[in-house]
Amino acid sequence: MKAKFIHQKWFAIVCTIVSVIAIWYVASIWMNANQLAKTYERKSQSWTVSQVVSESFSVKRPMLPPPHQVLQQWYKSVFDTKVSSKRSLVFHSMITLQSTLLGFGLGSVLGIAIAVGIVHNRTLELSFMPWVIASQTIPVLAIAPIIVVVLGAINLTGVVPKAIIAMYLSFFPVTIGMVKGLRSADKLHMELLQTYNASRTQLFWKLRWYSAQPYLFASLKIGIAASLVGAVVAELPTGAQGGLGSRLLSGSYYGQTVMIWATLLMAAILGSVLVNIVALFERILLRRRGAAL
Repeated sequence: MKAKFIHQKWFAIVCTIVSVIAIWYVASIWMNANQLAKTYERKSQSWTVSQVVSESFSVKRPMLPPPHQVLQQWYKSVFDTKVSSKRSLVFHSMITLQSTLLGFGLGSVLGIAIAVGIVHNRTLELSFMPWVIASQTIPVLAIAPIIVVVLGAINLTGVVPKAIIAMYLSFFPVTIGMVKGLRSADKLHMELLQTYNASRTQLFWKLRWYSAQPYLFASLKIGIAASLVGAVVAELPTGAQGGLGSRLLSGSYYGQTVMIWATLLMAAILGSVLVNIVALFERILLRRRGAAL
């Protein structure tokens, strides 16, 4: 009975969350207490350990805000602020979401097209695949300002540059996953269809595409998370007036660490929701195919 309890999935999740929160609190006490102690010493004021520890939970601009402070700021920015306000995290999330979804759509289409070309053309694989892999060795933080400047020179501003940077991060996992998936078709089934004189188009739609679907959804879940990261990173060099990236940037300018952490929490929630939406579509499709879930 005890062994079954320990091996439950929810038990592992709860233990992980509790451990992370405990470590977070200890780290925040250590970092903020040091900050407070130095402040008291600079002002030549007396202090006690218990006083510093208790005050470390409510520092206005802490070095590391404790979890409850982050949750309070997140709740205030989401539920106690109008959605149309520039202080609302929902407002900024909607802006980031636009470029995320556009970049994810473009990256998915591009990734699938490249994978189909690579699988059906050996020359394309030998000439193009190394460039696809090499493209991911360039840090997105380095390439983002270049894309913004180049597109700005041809009057492409707003959502499009951010979407292209999001696409840059999301097309790679889709390409790799689809190449693997399209080649996973059973050889016996391939030979059977070829004996019936099936064309390459028929082989693709009746066998390869079907075999690639589980790989495609696994790649899409990685791709949409990468697309969100790309959209947030893209908002940093553009000097955008809205978006989670601009919120992070303004928080760093003014030393608002609580706001930075609340924005990070919002980005994590948004990413989790997007990944779960893709997973939901995956379950629906696989269930229609008769897969046991």
